[in-house]
This record gives sequence, C-alpha cells and structure tokens, in this order.
Amino acid sequence: MKKTSIFLTFLLLCISTISWSQTSEEIVTAIEKEATENSQLERLAYEVLDLNGPRLVGTPQMKTAHDWAVSEFAKWGISAENEAYGTWRGWDRGITHVDMVSPRIVSLSATQLAWSPSTGKKPLQAPVILLPTVADSVGFAQWLPNAKGKIVMVSMLQPTGRPDYNWEEWATPESFEKMKKEREALENAWSENMRNTGYTSRNINAALEKAGAVGIAQSRWSNGFGANKIFSAGTKKIPVVDISLEDYGMLYRMAKNGNTPTLSITAKSKDLGEVPTFNTIATIPGSALPNEYIILSAHFDSWDGGTGATDNGTGVITMMEAARILKKVYPNPKRTIIVGLWGGEEQGLNGSAAYVEDHPEIVDNMQALFNQDNGTGRVVRLTGQGFLHAYDYLNKWMEPVPEDIKKHIETTFPGTPASGGSDYASFVAAGAPGFSLSSLSWSYWNYTWHTNLDTYDKIVFDDVRNNAILTAILTYMASEDPEKTSREKATLFGKNRRTGEPMTWPTPRTPNRRGGLD
Repeated sequence: MKKTSIFLTFLLLCISTISWSQTSEEIVTAIEKEATENSQLERLAYEVLDLNGPRLVGTPQMKTAHDWAVSEFAKWGISAENEAYGTWRGWDRGITHVDMVSPRIVSLSATQLAWSPSTGKKPLQAPVILLPTVADSVGFAQWLPNAKGKIVMVSMLQPTGRPDYNWEEWATPESFEKMKKEREALENAWSENMRNTGYTSRNINAALEKAGAVGIAQSRWSNGFGANKIFSAGTKKIPVVDISLEDYGMLYRMAKNGNTPTLSITAKSKDLGEVPTFNTIATIPGSALPNEYIILSAHFDSWDGGTGATDNGTGVITMMEAARILKKVYPNPKRTIIVGLWGGEEQGLNGSAAYVEDHPEIVDNMQALFNQDNGTGRVVRLTGQGFLHAYDYLNKWMEPVPEDIKKHIETTFPGTPASGGSDYASFVAAGAPGFSLSSLSWSYWNYTWHTNLDTYDKIVFDDVRNNAILTAILTYMASEDPEKTSREKATLFGKNRRTGEPMTWPTPRTPNRRGGLD
C-alpha cells in the first residue's frame, strides 16, 4: 500500500510536470504571436509621448498620463486605479522664448528648467554677466552685488561642441589628446573656482537670486550633438533657462570680450500650489494563489526637456503591453499580476518607496518583480540582486524564452543588491526579489537620459517588442511556478564603491510625500 501511494504520487507529479510543460509551450507561442501580429507599442508610445507629452511630477501632464493609463487598462479588461501617495509642488510649463537683442539679434535655442518661476506678463530684458574668478568665499560675497539686475551665466564654456567619438574619428591622435588635456584643465579650474565661491551647482542659483539677479542662464551639455540635460531651476522668483551649447558659447565669448549681450527672456509657467501625486496600479487577480504577487514595474514620470521617451516611456509601454498580452492569452493567472507605474522616481524613487511602505502585505508575498527603465534597447543584463537562490528560479523561467531574445542576455548570480538607480531597488531593500531588465545603451547616457532629445523618434520598437515578450514570458513562468521564490540573501563581500565601507544589504528609503514645497 505504501509503495503504491508513493508510485501514484510520483505519477501525478510527472503528469502535472508534463501538462505544465505542454501548456507553457502553448502560452509562450501565443505570447509571441500576439506581440508580433497585434502589437500596440507604437500606438501606446504615440499617445503617451506625442499626445500627452512629458510627465514631470506635479504637472497636469503627469495626471493626464495616469488617467490615460487607467482608461487604457480598462479597455483590456484590467482593473486599474491611481493611488495617491503624497503631494508635490504643482507646476505647468508654458512658452519659452529667448532672444539676444544686443549686440545683434538672434533667437536662441533654449528652454526654461523644471519648476522655473515665470517671467510674468512682459519679457525679462537684461544684460548677462559671468561668474567671477575668486580666491575664496569672501571674495565671492564681495562680488555678489554685481549680480543685481543681471542674468548670470553659471556654466563653464565648453572648449568643443563635438563629442569625443567625433574627435576620435576625424582628429589626429595628437590633436585629440591636446583637446582632452585642455578640457580637463578647464574643468578642474572651474570646479576649484566653484568651491572657492562656497557654493555648488545645486545651490548657487538661490544665492544669486538672493543677491538680486533677475535670471539665470546655464548650459548643461550632455556630450552629444544637440543634447543638453534639463533638470530643475532651484529658484523661487527668477527664471532659469538652459541654452544650447552653441548659443551659450557665443554669449559667453561676447561677455568675456566686453561685448556684453542683452537677452530677452519669455518664460511662461504657472505655479499650481500643492497637488496630489500618484502611482497607477493595475491588477489581474490570481486564480489559485491570489495573495502571492508578480509585479511589472516601470516609473511613469520623467523630466521634461523632451517627452521622456526612453526614460521611461519605453519601460511603461513594455509593462503595459506585457499585461495586455497576458490578459488576452493567460487571463486567469495562478498568482496575482500587478502593474506598477510609479510616480516621482526621478526625485528619489518616491512612488515605489511609498508603495513598499504602504503595502507590506504585497511586498511580503511577492514572487518576483521585473523592472525596466534604462532606455530603448533590448534587454542584455539580468542579475540575481544578491538573492542566493535566484539562479535556480530565474534560469527556469528563462528557459522557454525564444533563443533570439535569450542569447543577448548575460546573467550574474547571485549578484549584489541595488541601493538605488530605479524602482526595483525599493523592493530589494525590503528583502523582496526585484530584478532589473537592463537594456542595451543606444547612446542613452549622452543623448536621451534626461535630455531635450528624449523623444519618440529614439525608440527602437523591435527591441521594445522583444522586451515585452521577455517580460510576459517571465511573468507567466513566475506565476505558474509550483514553488515560492526563496528570499535567502547571499553573503556580501567587498566594499561599497561610494563609501568604502563593507558591503551591507540596503535599507528601505523613506519616501518624500510632500516635495518641492519648502
């Protein structure tokens, strides 16, 4: 009797394994077919990027994007809601127009920075002035009254507007090395002088505003043709504009040579006070283990120099498309599937950190989280994030992934836990198995990361389609896995590269639930 029972148990297990394998092949085939023959990626990208635009936290465009996502999920039969987690400084970008009106007339390539104060009803017109070279903070304090009534230029003059790869292609080796040494010397001198002022690039704008400056001009070049980083203004009453490298260089040289330019700046914007900020949460309920969860993760917000296409529109449409496909071909998952489109990532992972803090019951019962953030390329890296047994289950889930997708992916196990970078780190810090689907660069850092060029035309849809297929298959496999994932942590060796201290598991961060209002 005992042997018969063991045999029957073994037989049932074998039948179950064979059945799951057969079903897996059918589901994987259906996922690929739906993703390639009925892709919604181009439409989703057009609607969220071109029609809605950038998604700076606290702006009306961020809220309309959240509402759009809820509506889109509803069309697919997926329940979704916008879950408020805090408030932020509300702001609405308006028209930016910057002209040099003296010593000659030129319309400049420029934009106001995020949360920049408005110039009001009339354009601001004033001469520009350069930061001085000072020996110490006392000397800078003595100079500060000179900023009154002026537009202060706060960025270094770049010695070249050509990226290094362009120099490497065309310059002689000697000329390239000479340029790099000259640039390094300029950068060192600029950094030393900034330290001498007693301020940093983060707080000098506020000091100039207090001294009576009427505007700030910067140029944060991103080391690519036409690419500038667009971040926040850091002022309360005076406008801050970022000017293209080419135009900024012209203004700088004129000011340095005594031909002081006068600028006319129109920077329309509206301060909207304190507004709520959200995460969009979509849910496909589990049929057998509804209280265990797989999360598809991407941050919804962006900076607003461009439209946030590769940071992180591509991650958003990947997760939405994966959810749409799964709902169609796998409508009754074993475990609950959640799509988290997080707000406020760019200001410190605030949306995901708040979700971790507010939903311990989900985090504690999470089977896995898959996050995509860094650009439009195909996924090429997957690390175990320091979970000792991640190799066992991630490799199993990767098995049915098509070879032409899988062959590009390098894995590292057990890896080390992320302390930041993107939203999966919020979950890893809480001890939950969150994984980054890290993608190929496509010149991400220089050309699209937080720049004015991060727009729809930079998306490589073949790669994004592959990422949606990968995400859907991993999610299906994680959902159907008979076993719960292990959370056992690997022993960490070595030292933290930033602090020099021994490696430790990261601790959960406290989200900022009231930002930009102080």
